[in-house]
Amino acid sequence: MYAIATQIELGLLFLLLAVSAIAAIKASGLLYDRPVAKLRRKAQKLRFWAILVSLPAVMAAAAVVYMVFALEPVFWLDRLLLHVPLLLIPAASIWLLSVPRLRRLLLAADDGMGDPQDWSRRASDPGIAGPFRWMLLGALGAFYFSLRPPVPFEWTEAAVPLVAILGAAALLWFPQAARHRAANRPGGGVSLQPGWVHALRRLSMLFACAGIAVVPFSLAMQNSRLPDRLAMAEGPADFGTGAALAAYAGHEGHSGHDGLGASQTAQPNAATPVSVTELTGPRAGKPDRTITLTAMKKTVRLSSGKTVDAWTFNGQIPGPEIRLREGELVEVKLVNKDIEQGATIHWHGLDVPNAEDGVAGATQDAVMPGETHTYRFRAEQVGTFWYHSHQNSREAVSKGLFGPLIVEPNTADARKTADITVMTHLWDGTFAIGDADGIRKETIAPGTPVRLRLINTVDWVRQRYELAGTSFRVTAIDGTELNDPGELTNVRLTLTTGGRYDIAFTMPHHPVFLRVGGNDSLGVLMSPDGVGDAPAVSSYGEFDPLHYGRPAPVAFGPDSDFDREFTMLLDNKLGFYDGQFEMLYTMNGHVFPDTPMFMVREGELVKTTIVNRGAVDHPMHLHGHHMLVLSRNGERASGSPWWSDTLDVQPGDVYEVAFKADNPGIWMDHCHNLTHAAIGMTMHLMYEGVTTPFEVGRATGNHPE
Repeated sequence: MYAIATQIELGLLFLLLAVSAIAAIKASGLLYDRPVAKLRRKAQKLRFWAILVSLPAVMAAAAVVYMVFALEPVFWLDRLLLHVPLLLIPAASIWLLSVPRLRRLLLAADDGMGDPQDWSRRASDPGIAGPFRWMLLGALGAFYFSLRPPVPFEWTEAAVPLVAILGAAALLWFPQAARHRAANRPGGGVSLQPGWVHALRRLSMLFACAGIAVVPFSLAMQNSRLPDRLAMAEGPADFGTGAALAAYAGHEGHSGHDGLGASQTAQPNAATPVSVTELTGPRAGKPDRTITLTAMKKTVRLSSGKTVDAWTFNGQIPGPEIRLREGELVEVKLVNKDIEQGATIHWHGLDVPNAEDGVAGATQDAVMPGETHTYRFRAEQVGTFWYHSHQNSREAVSKGLFGPLIVEPNTADARKTADITVMTHLWDGTFAIGDADGIRKETIAPGTPVRLRLINTVDWVRQRYELAGTSFRVTAIDGTELNDPGELTNVRLTLTTGGRYDIAFTMPHHPVFLRVGGNDSLGVLMSPDGVGDAPAVSSYGEFDPLHYGRPAPVAFGPDSDFDREFTMLLDNKLGFYDGQFEMLYTMNGHVFPDTPMFMVREGELVKTTIVNRGAVDHPMHLHGHHMLVLSRNGERASGSPWWSDTLDVQPGDVYEVAFKADNPGIWMDHCHNLTHAAIGMTMHLMYEGVTTPFEVGRATGNHPE
């Protein structure tokens, strides 16, 4: 309902802008109308316009009042303190000032009181036109604060626009008042001027306002440009709240600092400095598995015959499926053949040591053409993961630098299982499962256990999966097994970008169809003989992991004493990023590099409240850790422990999540709608004492997003 309420309010504000602009022009021109009959007719219409502008203003304010009663203050505080006064004060002034004056003007005209010049003097009263102009200013102000919300809310953030609005209101009132006083002097009056003069005056004012606006716009554009070099350990630090801060008596708290040096000297028992280059996987020992992945450009063909100019690993899309056994020591050599922008490998969802995380500018330099880089880590987690480049990741993933990564348990069931990876992607506007942009067919004998590993790599698409023909269980989320998952029938699975579901069932004697994207022409058809028709299902419910499965013991939960507590506030606003005007997606009111770094120490128990008061969904991905979902929108999780590394946060959602800070490093925490991350929706989880020699920026060649 939050998204609907905000869309209604924004639509009403847009409507109000239009009608209040027309009403303000009509009210301002009233004093120039001749003869009296025309003035009378215009005054009558202006009373109608009073109703017309008041309705959307009151309705927009009502939408905010609804939020006050239905949602937490973080969603409506700025709207209540800014939007509502900007809408209702001008609307009230129309009815308290303009409408009574219009009524007296009409009565005078009906009674034939005074001469035409006297009626023009009455029409020049600023109490008629002024409130209509204020209504336009109020609509502009509320619309501005909708597009650039001062979040987290502070009056200082809203002060400059509010002063500008008040100044404009005065400028619109006092000249009209002076004109009215002049008209009421003996021998005074309102001089008529040709229409083109009024039009020229309005056009001049418009150009003057535009000229004034150029200055702050130019400054904002210039200030948004990213530095040529920037260390990931620089920026504003957020130490959160919680028990851990009791040891920091007298510390400055949420202040910014350059790197960690200031933080370490200000705190007792500062962590011993360590570089990310030291936080590696095992360097010694013969690897159990050696893999080479070569990043290269290649024109590839989808199953339909459509060709795609792709960036590939080993010349195929997706990249080779990597299947490992739990506990294996893995060595992966990345070779960049011809990707000019550079490449890395990030192991999405696998909590590897920090130096192996594959983030350009944070844990390594980008691998440029002709260069290599070797990753070594032990596969300690069982489940479904994927790998992709984290250098220019928006473009790299879109073009194909990704692949599936599966870690199988040492105690794998000896029975033959049909284990099928379903990796969905968008290739030049065509949805596909891997390289199959149609129906993929699988022959599976009845009675065979089937596991489907669903991986959504499509940027900014919440992919839908619907299984028809059998019941099934969701056995894992984001690579972590669920406890005692129940049977589901006719239930839709919606998977956020970067997320994974594992589903399992026993193959029946008839066909089973996995429909992807609600489209009968894309999916996986499984049958005993490799043929058959897809089963039809008329409707589906929606899967909710919050109450699915059964509880199981975990090391911490909602009632634990947390060492650190943070708030991550997601929103959107118009603004500049690196010199380009964009719809920005913000974290705690800022975009990178001004987003806060959440500071933790190894061993601490950390709780984060994630609030999405923006207009779109954000799949929030924390590197190096899995988050335990404690609650959603005030409702505690009651099913199987739900561990996530890529959490689907919808508009209006409030998630409480927790994790153990047990993997030291500098870890990205960003929206995996990579379009959002590329324009600044990224921040870091920063372990105190960890440093990095790597930098991002134009001069470095490192561009992680």
